[in-house]
Amino acid sequence: MPDRAHQRPGLWASVQQLPLFLLLVGLFSAAMLVPAVYGGVVRELVTARAFLYSGLLGLAAFALIGLAHAGRETRYGTLGPLLSLLCAFVFLPVILAVPFYEGLRTTTFLNAYVEMVSAITTTGATLFDDPGRLNGPLHLWRAIVGWMGGLMMWVAASAILAPLNLGGFEVTARAERGRKSSRDFGMTAPEVRNRIAKVAAVLVPIYVALTLLLWVLLAVGGDPALTAVCHAMAIMATSGISPVGGLTGAGAGIAGEAVMLLFMLFALSRLTFSTDTVTADVDSGGLRRDPEFRIGIALVIVVPLVLFFRHFMGAFDVAAEDELRDAGRALWGSAFTVLSFLTTTGFASANWVDAQSWSGLQTPGLLLMGLALVGGGVATTAGGVKLLRVYALYKNGLREMERLVHPSSVGGAATMSGRLQKGGAFIAWIFFMLFALTLALVSILLSLAGVDFDTALIIAIAGLSTTGPLLDVAADMPIQLIEMTGAAKSIFVAAMVLGRLETLAIIALFTPDLWRG
Repeated sequence: MPDRAHQRPGLWASVQQLPLFLLLVGLFSAAMLVPAVYGGVVRELVTARAFLYSGLLGLAAFALIGLAHAGRETRYGTLGPLLSLLCAFVFLPVILAVPFYEGLRTTTFLNAYVEMVSAITTTGATLFDDPGRLNGPLHLWRAIVGWMGGLMMWVAASAILAPLNLGGFEVTARAERGRKSSRDFGMTAPEVRNRIAKVAAVLVPIYVALTLLLWVLLAVGGDPALTAVCHAMAIMATSGISPVGGLTGAGAGIAGEAVMLLFMLFALSRLTFSTDTVTADVDSGGLRRDPEFRIGIALVIVVPLVLFFRHFMGAFDVAAEDELRDAGRALWGSAFTVLSFLTTTGFASANWVDAQSWSGLQTPGLLLMGLALVGGGVATTAGGVKLLRVYALYKNGLREMERLVHPSSVGGAATMSGRLQKGGAFIAWIFFMLFALTLALVSILLSLAGVDFDTALIIAIAGLSTTGPLLDVAADMPIQLIEMTGAAKSIFVAAMVLGRLETLAIIALFTPDLWRG
């Protein structure tokens, strides 16, 4: 008789067999205990009990469902976790909204749900413009959900999106036909789970360590403990969630912003923190030759200089050209804000207002919306179109101009850069058109829901680029999400989910051939 003890899988193996969505329920339920403990420390007992009971209930449900699911094999391979990822953005916020709703007790459950979707998709838009309406544990919970949502996308980029050639990987040389690893649709469920576990083992320590380091640096710089930890998590996740309404209420000053700027560089390229994805395999030059990082740095340098000279001309007209200190603050405020919105973080520098008051001119929000639409690097926590797709279109434009001079010339993968496949520009253009059509559709639906067109356009861009703070700075007056109808809020939720997971990934879920593969 065989030994049954050797037939039983270990605890870790049993956990790995559970569906990804169920694992996320368990992780987020355990995270509810953190604001529960913090609420007890600061004597916000009603809120602390709401998080404690919700967390314990979630963990109990996770344990019971896990026991019932023990021994079952997942039917699908790579697309199973992709479906779980979609469910995490749509259905998981229902669970996350329960303690928020019970702890606040002065809002509707729909508002709490929208708030949680905004946090987990790292959009960072809030329905509560007055930070004083939420107590410390609620602010901490918003930051934790955003931070964990960013970590989820970090891991998913390598473990789920890369094998499917989605999320920006579709334009890389790896996705080209004929490549050995160009299609991993045939990966079995155990292989997918092992891949997720390996990627998480590499990236989670990096993510946690960087967050702790930034937290310490901000606290040393003068931020209160809660503000420092929330801003640290917001920077790493590019969520822009703040317990004090932004950097104007922070205490770290320019030194704190300088530290944040360094950490926001991680959202420009995957190569800044990891070489685990295939986008790094063909480019041995590191950051010096990485097109995403180079384009991002170029934008951070050129755009602030253009803004600075625009502001300088305005200041010259009002005889303020000798105020060098104000000029320096204006330049810094522009540089920080440009990088923040390019990475879809959305933190406006405390000196951003100084840049406008120094010159007496209003910087149009259209510029910030354009930066947010461009977005950060592939396989990072940033949203938007992604810098690699922009680079593919740029290289294709150069190639077309070369053909105007030399019509008979032949360009191949070498011309398009070893990091991009031959048809990468065409695929990037398809994604861009899908993004534009989605933007138009969301704007039209919001207009039909009673939102005026200008506001609808800003809301659509904020949702699809996952840059919620655009609602505060892109228009002349901050947009009040809480005043919108239920239909408009539901459309905004759909836009945030589409922006975070991307349209191509949603289309992949409805492709029968991929499920059969």
